[in-house]
Amino acid sequence: MQKNPKLQAEDAREKFPAQGTQTEIVGGLKLKAAAVYLGGLSVPTMHRLIARGLLKPNRCLRHLLFPIEELNRFLRQ
Repeated sequence: MQKNPKLQAEDAREKFPAQGTQTEIVGGLKLKAAAVYLGGLSVPTMHRLIARGLLKPNRCLRHLLFPIEELNRFLRQ
């Protein structure tokens, strides 16, 4: 059973804080969970950020995956 995107984002925030010096990243978030992680953005806004090149998801699988490191980089800028 899949986790709620909100819970997934909260778990990621606890494990990988935005200001931390975490270097070992072993996962990513799907689109909805990444949107929640970034402060409650909407899915269309996420698609716009991707189209503008501000966010770079991993497209190797069926779903867009966002590494935590990429989301933290976006938050820092």
